[in-house]
Amino acid sequence: MPVMVDENPLADKLLNGHQLARSNVIPTAPRGRQAVLTVGLVNNMPDSGLESTEHQFLTLMDEAAADCVVHVKRFSIDSIPRSERGRQHLRAYYSDIRELWSGRLDGLIVTGTEPRAANLADEPYWTSLTALFDWAQENTTSTIFSCLAAHAAVLHLDGIKRIPLPEKRFGVFQHQKRSDHILLKGAPAWMATPHSRWNELPGDALASSGYSILTASPEAGIEMFTRQKKNLFVFFQGHPEYEADTLWREYRRDVGRFLRGEQSRYPGLPSGYFSQATIHLLQDFRLRAEAQQREHLLSEFPATQVPGGVAATWRVQAIRSYRNWFTYIGQHRERMKNRHFAALWPACAAP
Repeated sequence: MPVMVDENPLADKLLNGHQLARSNVIPTAPRGRQAVLTVGLVNNMPDSGLESTEHQFLTLMDEAAADCVVHVKRFSIDSIPRSERGRQHLRAYYSDIRELWSGRLDGLIVTGTEPRAANLADEPYWTSLTALFDWAQENTTSTIFSCLAAHAAVLHLDGIKRIPLPEKRFGVFQHQKRSDHILLKGAPAWMATPHSRWNELPGDALASSGYSILTASPEAGIEMFTRQKKNLFVFFQGHPEYEADTLWREYRRDVGRFLRGEQSRYPGLPSGYFSQATIHLLQDFRLRAEAQQREHLLSEFPATQVPGGVAATWRVQAIRSYRNWFTYIGQHRERMKNRHFAALWPACAAP
């Protein structure tokens, strides 16, 4: 049982059959030298992606935690706009972010969300989010920031602003390994990662501010980068946690938004994701949708013909990166413990 979550009657549903233990049975003496790590998940996704994002990160951690036990605590920021259904889910299964301030975690994962304001500092949750960034610097061994959370973190920490893209960066892109960092131990020279975003961070500004670029793509730009000061901050512009059909579901969602008139342009196909036969199928539907643009057409969307033909080509590397992250946290904690005992030894040995 590598991953444990806070007591949750829906755990089996959320994790799609993964065997997770409840937090009220945290082992006090793991077998052998197996470490127990406590990792926080701050899920900022809007209601439409709240539970699916939770599922993605929990299952990825479950697959990655081969040599340790990971106890996951879930937290939410109450200033993120929610429907009543979303608030009910958070009240039932999440703790308020303020409960973090008096504690410490081995690791932390902060997800992104859909931006509503042109300037991130104008978002209603900005004050809570930046307080979380400041807390994480002092009270975690390492923190992962995903997508918009990565953009918000570097803006707050170093004033680096993201740049709007002319069109959505959407699909699966190949990234080159540019570092021998422990997080990339065992990684191939090139690796796939999904992206879904409208903005990107300038690489020259990151490099000049002391960030280390770990992976980058000629098409998609920088993917994974780090900042090492009091602790290790890890940033992903992409989404290694995505499951095989996540991009497919996002594409269908955006098609629905077009048909309902919620967006003016028909969404582009995710790059490097669909087979050629599927592309032809979806292009034919696009011609019909652009000619009519009626919501009822969504019922004729070729939903059943597509999902079985997509694959999570990035999954092996995603598991490897998170496994390396757990290893880093465990090794760092062991070093800190040894230093603590070494500092105490002269006092303990004194008469």
